[in-house]
Amino acid sequence: MPAKSKAQQKAAGAALAAKRGDIKKSELKGASKSMEKSMSEKELDKMASTKRKGKPEHVAHH
Repeated sequence: MPAKSKAQQKAAGAALAAKRGDIKKSELKGASKSMEKSMSEKELDKMASTKRKGKPEHVAHH
């Protein structure tokens, strides 16, 4: 599932770094913390590697 916003992509990248042991899981906050728990490394990698062009900074919630 590709990221829908730059913020979501950054959160996925942080969660992926924690999964790989590059950063401490305790450093994660909010969305990246829940993503790390609920998504596989493969899913996070796919979301974090989404092209940024044309993506909004945040997705508006309805």
